[in-house]
Amino acid sequence: MLMRSLVLITAGCLWIGAAKADPEAWKQEWPNTDFSISAVPFVEILSGGPPKDGIPALSDPEFIPVIEEDRIDPREPVIAVELGGQTPRAYPIRYLTWHEIVNDTVGKLPIAVTFCPLCNSAITFDRRLEDTVITLGVSGKLRMSDMVMYDRETESWWQQAVGEGIVGVHTGKVLEQLPTWMESWAEFSSRNPDGLVMEEPSWSRDYGRNPYVNYDSSRRPFLYSGEMPPHGIPALARVIRVGDRAWPMERLRLTEELTEDGVTISWRAGKASALDTSRIGDGKDVGSIRVRDAEGNDLPHDVMFAFAYHAFWPEGAWILGDR
Repeated sequence: MLMRSLVLITAGCLWIGAAKADPEAWKQEWPNTDFSISAVPFVEILSGGPPKDGIPALSDPEFIPVIEEDRIDPREPVIAVELGGQTPRAYPIRYLTWHEIVNDTVGKLPIAVTFCPLCNSAITFDRRLEDTVITLGVSGKLRMSDMVMYDRETESWWQQAVGEGIVGVHTGKVLEQLPTWMESWAEFSSRNPDGLVMEEPSWSRDYGRNPYVNYDSSRRPFLYSGEMPPHGIPALARVIRVGDRAWPMERLRLTEELTEDGVTISWRAGKASALDTSRIGDGKDVGSIRVRDAEGNDLPHDVMFAFAYHAFWPEGAWILGDR
């Protein structure tokens, strides 16, 4: 019932958003955005429902030692950030589901940890842009069902799936993706007993609850009218994207590890889907992915839904093996 209601609501938002894809109307809410510069048709940008900052991004969160955390289910997903020899940090999806962006600094590196539930896209970006550092927020807009972020300094709009500026003075600029990954809390905490985990934010939210019940069992994504994936791959099947290449997750479930095209991808059971049951920790097991190069270094990647990969990399390479 929850899923059916959300479908009806978002279907209505799709019609309303398409009707209002007009920068003249947007200027009241976005007076500082330069709409004379853009890289995409405005008709592709829809209202996701919430207004600007209606989903509140976080900045400079508090952390606690791993050994002090007792609220997170062992199977719940977290984004693992292990960069530059700094103490490893876990950013729980139970918080990112409700906030979608966390602006933080690891050592001297300013980062943005992002999660778009509608695409299952979890990407960490370097927030440095030429000679400045930007702070990202949630615009409330969607394009191809993917979150449109904005920077608070110029109010330019950024596409989360690709890290590219699409509207405003930063149009065409690309944020560097960093080599982080999503895994279970049990896996992160056992590997990093001396690590840190993001403290629960002070906002009034039902952290640990999934507002997108049964979403990754849907046949079609929300607020998306583009082409479906090729090769008979379901729209909401998970794929591992490395650059412009994609490996279907099902291949990893069968082999648990494969080395192709210069990368090694490994799969490990034990991580719950954040987009299945009402409580995240009860979700079906979708496993954790690590992607490394020939020297064993972690590589930037994303585990996203197949429709989103096809939408943003329509000419990308599907690595299907013997299928």
